[in-house]
Amino acid sequence: MYEQQQRPEHGPLAGFTVGVTAARRAEELGALLQRRGAAVLHAPALRIVPLSDDGELLAATKDLIDQAPDVVVATTAIGFRGWVEAADGWGLGEQLLARLGGVELLARGPKVKGAIRAAGLTEDWSPSSESMAEVLDRLLEEGVEGRRVAVQLHGEPLPGFVESLRAAGAEVVGVPVYRWMPPEDISPLDRLLDAAVSRGLDAITFTSAPAAASLLSRAQDRGLQAELIAALHHDVLPACVGPVTALPLQAVGVDTVQPERFRLGPLVQLLCKELPGRARALPIAGHRVEIRGHAVLVDGCLRPVPPAGMSLLRALSRRPGWVVPRSDLLRALPGAGRDEHAVETAMARLRTALGAPKLIQTVVKRGYRLALDPASDAKYADA
Repeated sequence: MYEQQQRPEHGPLAGFTVGVTAARRAEELGALLQRRGAAVLHAPALRIVPLSDDGELLAATKDLIDQAPDVVVATTAIGFRGWVEAADGWGLGEQLLARLGGVELLARGPKVKGAIRAAGLTEDWSPSSESMAEVLDRLLEEGVEGRRVAVQLHGEPLPGFVESLRAAGAEVVGVPVYRWMPPEDISPLDRLLDAAVSRGLDAITFTSAPAAASLLSRAQDRGLQAELIAALHHDVLPACVGPVTALPLQAVGVDTVQPERFRLGPLVQLLCKELPGRARALPIAGHRVEIRGHAVLVDGCLRPVPPAGMSLLRALSRRPGWVVPRSDLLRALPGAGRDEHAVETAMARLRTALGAPKLIQTVVKRGYRLALDPASDAKYADA
């Protein structure tokens, strides 16, 4: 039976560090993570070109006003609102709304429906699944041969969507409501990349495919792509808001986790489930010890641990109950050099941080071991 202590309240993500690559709604996502206890490292992987400055959108808007499409597919609420606002700024707002009011208008989901109705328009149809695949199925069932279909792009690839429409005989007009560009200041992204490669992150969140592609591209530029992919395979959880966002990662063989509903809230809830589930919990010296990213739960009490101490604790936990030589622990310490005294110093600080010195035993002239409860020795002997 583990000791029962008065525990301070902490969220399900306490002790974990999560990287946020979003440029848009980053503050909202960061706040959701922090309220659940996570430490957040924010590094926008891209920036958005303002709509009113985008010549491509202006040209597409004039083209659609001059030559009416048969169908318009609206994919995001922010994109649709931004398109209408940009058209207003160009003096084309009324003409655009008049044109959209006379064509078949499809909305990908409820948020887009809200944006369409706020503009004084009414959508003709919207899928219950919020899936572009369902929109595509409807268009192909209706038949698109010889029809002009305008698709509101939103900075992300729509895999197979445009190609399928064109293969079925449609003329497809892309409406680029905003474009992604690399961030003006690349240093935060480099810090996030370094943290991922060094396993200083427990998860990275992606809310757009361009953000994922941007991080991979920057890693390649710095010669770190193989190391980043290895980290995402084993130690750093890549969490994407939806399947389209995950495409650049899947293209390099990285599996991701995604919520059932493609929203920020469900994404955070997914991390609240996944990260604690990945943490290692061991019965040590009568305590339940759960090793998280930058902290340890001892009988449910959160204990922040310095980076050097976490390195030692992870090295000990790989073979719980086994003696780990000082030389092996020295190699586990970042930048420790050759002085084994660094191990003793870091170990003393680790024991202090844990608040339970008997968790780690000193084995004279050999090294250190986790004091695994005797009943658990057989269970963890081959860990």
